[in-house]
Amino acid sequence: MFNQNRNSMKTNLLSISVIVMLSVTSLFAQDKTTVTATNADISDNLDLRAIASIFGDASDLEDFENRINDPKAQISNLDLNNDNYVDYLRVIESVEGNVHLVVVQAVLDKDVYQDVATIEIEKDRNNNVQVQVVGDVYMYGDNYIYEPVYAHAPVIYNTFWVTNYRPYYSSWYYNYYPRYYYFWNPFPIFRYRNHISVHINFGHSYNYGSHRRCASVYNNYYGRRGNGYETRNPNRSFSSRNAGYTNRQELDKNRAVRTPRGRNEISTNEPRTGGTRATTSTPRTRNNEATNPRTSATSNTNSPRQNTVSPRTNAPKTESPRASSTPRNNAPKAESPRTSSPKTESPRASSTPRTQSAPKVSTPKSDSGQRNSGTRGNSGSSGSGSRNSGRG
Repeated sequence: MFNQNRNSMKTNLLSISVIVMLSVTSLFAQDKTTVTATNADISDNLDLRAIASIFGDASDLEDFENRINDPKAQISNLDLNNDNYVDYLRVIESVEGNVHLVVVQAVLDKDVYQDVATIEIEKDRNNNVQVQVVGDVYMYGDNYIYEPVYAHAPVIYNTFWVTNYRPYYSSWYYNYYPRYYYFWNPFPIFRYRNHISVHINFGHSYNYGSHRRCASVYNNYYGRRGNGYETRNPNRSFSSRNAGYTNRQELDKNRAVRTPRGRNEISTNEPRTGGTRATTSTPRTRNNEATNPRTSATSNTNSPRQNTVSPRTNAPKTESPRASSTPRNNAPKAESPRTSSPKTESPRASSTPRTQSAPKVSTPKSDSGQRNSGTRGNSGSSGSGSRNSGRG
């Protein structure tokens, strides 16, 4: 009997030990998967949707360069030369036929640059303009493309197809920058993700595409591209950093921390009409959400309706004491107030809107100032940055 109990105890101990080992193994496997999924990448330090958004709001390429380097906006988080300062991004342009190839380069050292992204603007025979923002192959992988659909035609389009057009070439280089510019330290990746989403105009839509329309024009430029970081780190290409993934889009699909999306962002190759419809509906809801908490009587058509309801709700309050103060025994005394009560009520009803009309006049004035200031903040103008002059 004692031997049987002893054998059963051994069996129970063995089964418990096996269960514990399996649970520990599964825990280690889960931890390993989580760490792999949340690894950061160099391409996380510059969101191409922000580049596309600022391009649509800029007046020309010089303004575009100022906006992406504004120290107050801090659009970029790239530090490719590892000096603990965000690299200056210069803009150069190459033109071939009706295609404008706008190149964004990181300034790393004296005469050392690295292509980060290109903005490819093409005008077809029907005068339709199509834009693609393409990440550099070394930085983002093959065919990492965003196709912005702007709610309104950008003003910058008017500067491209003019007579005697001269391609833009930045006049700034290493240790020689504009007066508004000064250095800042890069963010941690998780902070940059939260920061950059504020500077993306989600009134536009950003469709993800897989086909490069101006591939031939880019191939002609490829031999002149900046590859300073690529030359210094030949084994740090996207394919080497992320084995098994073609580009940043595939990487985002297979890791826990992904690129935050807007309400109207389309991640598949859908037609442009779908993106345009999304842009027309989204700004209306966003504007209404932004203005309703601040002013409940923003429009003049709604405010009188609200004011007409309030006297009606107050009318029973004034009539209730009269009903209580006019008993049947005092009917002769209460008749004279009844005849005069409409006369006293009419000025009260007219005086109530007068007291309420004063804030209505001031409300649109303050509201208009808020709307204008909100527009300036979203546009990311570089005028405020240029006032604080400082050289790096």
